[in-house]
Amino acid sequence: MNKHLILLALPLLAACVTNAGAPTEIRGTKWAFTAIDGKAPVSSKAALTIEADRVGANVGCNGMGGDLQIKGDMLVTGGIMSTMMYCDGVMDQERAVGALLEADPVYTVKGDRMTLTGGGHSAELRRLP
Repeated sequence: MNKHLILLALPLLAACVTNAGAPTEIRGTKWAFTAIDGKAPVSSKAALTIEADRVGANVGCNGMGGDLQIKGDMLVTGGIMSTMMYCDGVMDQERAVGALLEADPVYTVKGDRMTLTGGGHSAELRRLP
């Protein structure tokens, strides 16, 4: 084969290679919780919002959120603040999500699904339109 053709083909082949280990960009997205520590969310309104430099969550009662930096495959928060209303039946999941976000969780995204793990807690989420 002509070495000039090979040299011309190299940039085309390089363009086809993707970095499979690179985290998916998740800034500007909203997600519905599908599982919190392996259990279905108590509220159908349980959601997570990821903005450029903020994260917010509501598991069905209290709102929580804080500053956010995305470092590699981690959501690094500057501490999570929350409203403090008592809500029967929701509090355990709220505490779990708060602890998860405080623990600077690792995230993985496959298609429209995301998993967060950290601090002994986990959550599974589905991307919202």
